[in-house]
Amino acid sequence: MKKYAKQKAIHGSAMIEFALVLPMLLMLVFGIIEFSIALYDKAVMTNASREAARAGAIFRTPALTNEQIITVATDACGNNLVSFANSSPQVTISKPGGATAGNPITVTITYEYTGLLLGELISPLTGTANISASTTMLIE
Repeated sequence: MKKYAKQKAIHGSAMIEFALVLPMLLMLVFGIIEFSIALYDKAVMTNASREAARAGAIFRTPALTNEQIITVATDACGNNLVSFANSSPQVTISKPGGATAGNPITVTITYEYTGLLLGELISPLTGTANISASTTMLIE
């Protein structure tokens, strides 16, 4: 009879230990998932800014307007960006020397990242997480 009671106590303590460790384990798993999604979004935005800068930098007649370059960037983001909110990326274009050959064009994309679960819990403490990507190319 003593052996049965001892086994029951061991199972009960294992259940309590699991109940104490489970929240930390879940936070770790969700943290890894959210961080991975944020890194993926950063990679997508870097690629989108590169595509838009390249579209604005190549020689063509007539040259692309700023609105067309913004459309290239938002289309590349819209097709691939993982979004949990209704936030859309903001695109800014800078052509400091004008749209002539040899001058740089800079395309910057900024996105307000809101996570799946942990982002909502942490955002009141840290504020919103903004992810941005910027690409500069010379106009051909």
